[in-house]
Amino acid sequence: MTTGAKPGSQGAKILVLGAGNFGTCLAQLLAEKGYHVTMWSRSDEIVQSINQSRKNPKYLSGLTLSPRIAAINTITSDVVAQATVILVATSAQSLSTVLPQLRPGYRSESLLICAAKGIDVETMRLPTEMISEALGTKVADASVFLSGPSFAAEVAARQPTAVVVASKDAGRAHWAQELFHAAHFRVYTSTDPIGLEVAGALKNVIAIAAGASVGIGFQMNSRAALITRGLAEITRVGVALGAQPITFKGLGGVGDLFLTCTSEKSRNFTVGYRLGKGESLEQILNSVGSVAEGVATTKAARALANQLKVDAPITEEVYKVLYERKPITQAVMDLLTRDAKPEFDLSAT
Repeated sequence: MTTGAKPGSQGAKILVLGAGNFGTCLAQLLAEKGYHVTMWSRSDEIVQSINQSRKNPKYLSGLTLSPRIAAINTITSDVVAQATVILVATSAQSLSTVLPQLRPGYRSESLLICAAKGIDVETMRLPTEMISEALGTKVADASVFLSGPSFAAEVAARQPTAVVVASKDAGRAHWAQELFHAAHFRVYTSTDPIGLEVAGALKNVIAIAAGASVGIGFQMNSRAALITRGLAEITRVGVALGAQPITFKGLGGVGDLFLTCTSEKSRNFTVGYRLGKGESLEQILNSVGSVAEGVATTKAARALANQLKVDAPITEEVYKVLYERKPITQAVMDLLTRDAKPEFDLSAT
């Protein structure tokens, strides 16, 4: 049952928090559909450039933004109160500081959509749990999570893309579906936000491993095995948190995992690849130029898996490579020499 009225394209006011690649491409998509969009960024440079030249100078800089998009650098209670839809597209590690800023002006009839993928490294919380802490359980239960195989540059170029919107409130999921759905941006609904969040977070960890395997010279057999066993690992964590196993067979699960583990456009794959080539993590992060969410998520995912007593060997080895400087070749050997197991087993260990 939908709580809150669906907006028409003429009257809706949309607030997008985050002016990175994904926030920018989704703001453009919504503006092209006729909505008026306000983008928030911490960067004065980005705000001024969007307002004055219709360009985001740091992300998707080649894209000319719609005149329906305006930018601000302060989240005020008035801006929040006037928004019909609030789309959170910051990094997952920023949610703990951004979400509380919505509290003074937030209205329960607004539609809150979260497009952040990751797990908070300090608390091991998923985005919906952070929403619950900042805005209350009712808001979290009515919020929508958006995920799926969707590189921002390809969405901005109107390449055909399919994503999922998930919510415990099916009416709200349908509202988000209508909001985003376009000829080049197909949107499916789900009632399993936890599964979608777990898949969206942990696929970045597996992508680092996939990139590293290519970096050290392994070819397609190895990558196919890594992706498939990575999916099994992600599914075990998700099921332990109450997710539906079928979610991991869909766009937000295997679809997003495949995309992130097979393309040089993936920041997390690139981090792994360069590690495999012998660069240090510090060198890589200093030159990537945008957030590789999987680095922080690995730390949180490893702690979460240990807390849940879930077998997560790929996550464990990625953690040791990133944070304990374990040689990648040794990490691979330790994975290969594990005891033989049945293929299909959703038990925790």
